[in-house]
Amino acid sequence: MHRFQGPPNKVHASIGTCTHNKMDELERVNKRFATSQALMNQIRYAAESLSLDFDRWDEPHVAGPSLYVLIVAEMNFDAFTDPLGANKWPINRCQLVTDSLDKFTAVARDVAFTRDGAVIVTADGTIQEQMVRVRNPSSTETPGAADVVPADWMGTKHLSALETSLREEVIWAITLSEEDGRVTTFLNGTYQDYPRDQIGGRWRPEE
Repeated sequence: MHRFQGPPNKVHASIGTCTHNKMDELERVNKRFATSQALMNQIRYAAESLSLDFDRWDEPHVAGPSLYVLIVAEMNFDAFTDPLGANKWPINRCQLVTDSLDKFTAVARDVAFTRDGAVIVTADGTIQEQMVRVRNPSSTETPGAADVVPADWMGTKHLSALETSLREEVIWAITLSEEDGRVTTFLNGTYQDYPRDQIGGRWRPEE
């Protein structure tokens, strides 16, 4: 299990010697991390709820709910995604993650059983209607990819999330496995793993 060590180290600066501009950039990254972590927590909690509510994990040939969510820094994500046709998030029912956790979880439940692809959420919590296929990054796009060590249990979706989390445009990735209900969050090439028997009770949103 990999533990997160604070905000992604995408700004290399020495506190004692960096310029004013670098300090401003470091502060911006830290602020973005803090804000996006609260958003990630809400998405993760929804994924955990779906995992705990599904009671057929032990049945053979039965697939559980599946989610793949990317939190991105800006609207321009076409460079590493392709639209997946009719697979769309119903924005008429929920367009903002933070509007209502219950509403988001209810819609996520429907999406998790009936649609394929990744859900894109911008840093302000806005959910994009079109779901996408995420392209694997090349070594030139994400130089750190060669140093990423995936876990043995990771499947195609987890590997995609792990590598995609290295992109500058991506802040967080969150997955819910349809095979065993495992919830995983990814940040800058690291991950935090929550097997189904360990989720629930650690975090709850404040009312």
